[in-house]
Amino acid sequence: MDIDTSTAPGTAASPIPAPAPVSPSSATSPHPGRRFPGATEILREPFRARTWRGVAYLLLALPVGLLCLPLALVGGPVARIQFGLAQRVLGEGPATEPRERTWLPGVAHALLQVPLALVGAVVVGFFWFVVAINLGYPLRPGNDPTDSWGGPTMAGAWAVHGLAGGVGFLLLTPWVAKGFAALQVRLVAGLLGKDRAGLGRAIGIAVAVAALCGLLSVPIIHQL
Repeated sequence: MDIDTSTAPGTAASPIPAPAPVSPSSATSPHPGRRFPGATEILREPFRARTWRGVAYLLLALPVGLLCLPLALVGGPVARIQFGLAQRVLGEGPATEPRERTWLPGVAHALLQVPLALVGAVVVGFFWFVVAINLGYPLRPGNDPTDSWGGPTMAGAWAVHGLAGGVGFLLLTPWVAKGFAALQVRLVAGLLGKDRAGLGRAIGIAVAVAALCGLLSVPIIHQL
């Protein structure tokens, strides 16, 4: 006997639900909601080329910022210079287009960038110096481990200094440099580019970081 599987007259066919859309990031990433780096990424970061590109960008941002300040006052091409610096050194520039007219924004960016670049270069440079002097603790001139942490033996003092100051700062410094570089690029995109989303927050963070590091540097300078 034949069975009629056609839809009864006047009855609408049940629609087949469409599959939910999948974003490219969630389709390719094994951890789509993950925002913090894993242990493997933290351990590899000091030895990646992009880490040292970020350090180079911080070191170049200061002289380039000093150059762009007078250029901005006369309406020079500061946007193209800053976009080009990020693109060539970091390998990727801000995800926006530079402005055509940047006289006032260029002056504002230079006044923000110069102190932030100075603070970033000093902080990151000091952190790498801490890494070097602690990993090379036995090579310090006139070094006496008797009263040092981990003493009185050289092996104990080297272990404490090497692990806490050497390895600890080795793993921390790349992320500090990455934060400074990201803040610099965000200021470029907002003040010299067309992406103004979150610009006020970025400016506030830049001012706060520069002021805080300036205050913290006073007791350190007095100890030198």
